[in-house]
Amino acid sequence: MSEGRRWPVALISALAVQTVGGLVWAGGAAARIGALEQRVDEQRLVAERLARLEEQGAATRQALERIERRLEG
Repeated sequence: MSEGRRWPVALISALAVQTVGGLVWAGGAAARIGALEQRVDEQRLVAERLARLEEQGAATRQALERIERRLEG
């Protein structure tokens, strides 16, 4: 009878350990996903600023070309 009771205890212990391991893994995955989402948000702001700077650079280049044409003409 002692043998019969050990198997369910071992099975329950194994399932408990696996469940705890799964929960720890899921918590780590959630933390990594949160960190990645934060980085994406930061990069989105940087991308917007870069796009504005590129447009300003293009406008400056056009203004410089107009000035050069007037000086040459």
